[in-house]
Amino acid sequence: MGELVEFAKMNGLGNKILVVDMRGRTDRVTQEAAIALAADPATTFDQIMAIHDPKLSGTDAYIDIVNCDGTRAQACGNGTRCVVQALSAETGRKDFTFQTLAGILNAQEHQDGTISVDMGKPVFQWDKIPLSEEFYDTSRIELQIGPIDNPVLHSPSVMSMGNPHAIFWVDRDPMTFELERFGPLLENHPMFPEKANITLAHVISPTEMVTRTWERGAGLTLACGSAACSAGVSGARTGRTDRKVDIIVASSPNRGRLSIEWRADDHVIMTGPAEWEWSGKLDPSTGHFKRDAEAGTIAR
Repeated sequence: MGELVEFAKMNGLGNKILVVDMRGRTDRVTQEAAIALAADPATTFDQIMAIHDPKLSGTDAYIDIVNCDGTRAQACGNGTRCVVQALSAETGRKDFTFQTLAGILNAQEHQDGTISVDMGKPVFQWDKIPLSEEFYDTSRIELQIGPIDNPVLHSPSVMSMGNPHAIFWVDRDPMTFELERFGPLLENHPMFPEKANITLAHVISPTEMVTRTWERGAGLTLACGSAACSAGVSGARTGRTDRKVDIIVASSPNRGRLSIEWRADDHVIMTGPAEWEWSGKLDPSTGHFKRDAEAGTIAR
């Protein structure tokens, strides 16, 4: 076993997160390690949030985000909240600025323990999402699953929130759909050259909707922060909701909530909880790990 680093098993509304402290090192969490950790019931995860030394002046860290299949992700809102909670517990600070593949993210922990993340600006241009076909209006594109005359899912709103998203509007609780069947087909649809996160969204009122997500590179997930942001923005963009909306994440424990606000300056603010579970140490090259008897520094 190589030199070990500290990590914490955490979750954001059930979205399984490993926060790994890679500061002071030049290596990365390998695909082999990610796959091994994902396969172990004790450490199975949706995303690894690996904290690296900052690359840009004015930022607190560079966050390398790894999916459970070992691929890299551009953004993970629930994981970012977990990073904020871990670093706040370590340092006592409340405000942070991170660099990710999706760009710069600013985040803040509030007195009530909830955490807000500025997820940046949404992207609607078809070639920047990206899509394989040109669509002038990406608030509703031609894509469906099921019979032509009676599709199960159709006409999604598509956008990028640092990563590609397709929001399918449904008329009932998303848990009643077989997303485990449709998710893989849609994630890998030729329309999405970089694959896509697939979300089912049911609008309850102008200030509330229910969602469920098949996450690119992770599969069925209990929660996905960037998908909640995309659903909130798409709801406002299509006139279904206001610009501030509560997202009830149907698949999360106790159907938890995220607050999404698409501000007038075009930035999307996501607010929600994060939860520490336990800490340990792992080898970032192999995924071998051991659980600490007591909490380490990357802990609540």
